[in-house]
Amino acid sequence: MAATVLVVEDERKLRELVRAYLERAGFAVLSTESGAEAITMAASAAPDLVILDLGLPDVPGESVLRELRAAGPVPVLMLTAMSSESDRIRGLELGADDYVTKPFSPRELVLRVQAILRRGAQQDERGVTSYGGVLVIDEPKRQVQVSGRAVALTPTEWGVLVALASVPGRVYSRLELINRVRGHEFEGYERTVDSHVKNLRRKLGDDPANPRIVQTVLGGGYRLGLARDA
Repeated sequence: MAATVLVVEDERKLRELVRAYLERAGFAVLSTESGAEAITMAASAAPDLVILDLGLPDVPGESVLRELRAAGPVPVLMLTAMSSESDRIRGLELGADDYVTKPFSPRELVLRVQAILRRGAQQDERGVTSYGGVLVIDEPKRQVQVSGRAVALTPTEWGVLVALASVPGRVYSRLELINRVRGHEFEGYERTVDSHVKNLRRKLGDDPANPRIVQTVLGGGYRLGLARDA
């Protein structure tokens, strides 16, 4: 069955262009120009991914993104005319998995969508692994627990955590993490790892001033600070 993508974009010509490229790539596509309608459609249709323009006329894209994140872990790729790094990072901190800055190549957009969905479909056969008696990662079920508490992660946050947990204690550079998580190397993405790590720490209850689980290595990158349990 074809994956379903919900396109939320108020510019009609751009919305139709994105739809055409996605359908040509084999996706089922829903679309709307309204942020309010997007929230309703996402709840009723349960799309596999949402492409969300942040500059909507009725409901701010940031508010739509918050509603989507509160409802579940559906991947969100945001479209933005904002070119500054701080604006893009804000969107990532709100829970977006990826972003494309306008103007963009429709073919690149399709590649981004495919990469996000491919990451979500990948499952490791190692099963359930625990770390430090605190963290439990169930890869086949894509579930995470910290001290018995279930933690809901976005696909990108999940990918970062699983990459770090593959070799506990090993330092992964930002570029390595992006390549592992994205499946493609995209220019300017290294620094966005910091935003995803910030969200990941918050959800895991990791003290940002003295993190125990996801640790920063100055000049190196990040590592999982917990050892794998025997």
